Amino acid sequence: PEHVAANRARLADIIGLDPHRVIYMEQIHSNTVTVVDGTLNAGGPIEATDALVTTQRELALAVLVADCVPVLLSDTEAGVIAAVHAGRMGARNGIVKKAVEKMVELGATPANIHALMGAAASGKNYEVPDSMAHDVEAKLPGSIARTSKGTTGLDVRAGLLRQLLSLGVQMIDSDPRCTIEDEDFFSYRREGTTGRQAGVVWLPASGAGGA
Repeated sequence: PEHVAANRARLADIIGLDPHRVIYMEQIHSNTVTVVDGTLNAGGPIEATDALVTTQRELALAVLVADCVPVLLSDTEAGVIAAVHAGRMGARNGIVKKAVEKMVELGATPANIHALMGAAASGKNYEVPDSMAHDVEAKLPGSIARTSKGTTGLDVRAGLLRQLLSLGVQMIDSDPRCTIEDEDFFSYRREGTTGRQAGVVWLPASGAGGA
């Protein structure tokens, strides 16, 4: 816990914000989206949610991952941002779609939303049972994959890419690195108990957003 607190303080310092202005989630692999304005967290994570959305400037939204897909979304023209924890279940159950829809409710336009998907488990290494893969594919088309061993796998980023495009989000960047394969990253699949990578998005006091 001390190392986590120190790293979070260091992260806040790097982006130039008070640590209490960096909002984390109690991620539970849900499809719950929460709109935040900086008054709810009281220094702790937002309970039981897997996506944060805000229109507040100088309020950073953070997502923690160790194989799941971190998705950062921003419409800087409208001043609306989101951070999404898209694990297998959350992605299957529409967490990214719901986050985009909430952003639109708050004034964002899909064509103006820039999406960034961070490093995550890749299809060539994320092996799952056939039934699980087909279940996810039915809800998130494009996610079923074949691993490097020739077995059934999942590429959640590929499914999310297709979903984002179907929602009208065209500006999409994706870090192709695999957290299972690349030892520069924490990986629950590779290590079991492990740390987490953080993805952060924020709207500065004025001008374009950061990520």
